[in-house]
Amino acid sequence: MKITLNHPDSIGALNSSLCVIHCFATPFLFLTQAQTSLVEFSGVPLWWQLLNYVFIVISFFAVKRTVKNSSNSPVKSLLWASWALLSALILNEEFEVMHMPEIMTYFAGILLASLHIYNLKYCQCDDENCCPPNK
Repeated sequence: MKITLNHPDSIGALNSSLCVIHCFATPFLFLTQAQTSLVEFSGVPLWWQLLNYVFIVISFFAVKRTVKNSSNSPVKSLLWASWALLSALILNEEFEVMHMPEIMTYFAGILLASLHIYNLKYCQCDDENCCPPNK
C-alpha cells in the first residue's frame, strides 16, 4: 500500500494517530510536571492544550477532502460521524460540560484513523475510472 502525504487519507490517519498519542501522553505530562516542579502544580501548558484544536482543524480538512474523493458512502458517513464525535469529546473535555470516560476519546481517535486507513486501502486505483477525480 503506497502512502503519500498528498492523499487526504494519509494526512487524516497520521493526524488521528498523533491525536491518540497526544491523548495518551497527557496524563504522563501531568505526572512529570507535578514531580519535577517545586512550585504548586499549575496545569497543562497552553501550547499542549492548543494541540487539541490543531488536531480538530487538520482532521476536519482531511475528512472533507477524503469524503469528496471516496466512492464508499458508508465510510463517508462514518468519517463525518467519528470526526464529530472526536471533536465533541475534545471540546467537552476542554470546557468540562460533563464527565465522559477518557476511553471514549481514544476510541473516537482510533476509529477515525482506522477509517482513513481503510479508505486509503479501499480506494487504490489503477486508472482514473475507479475513484472520483480530485476536485
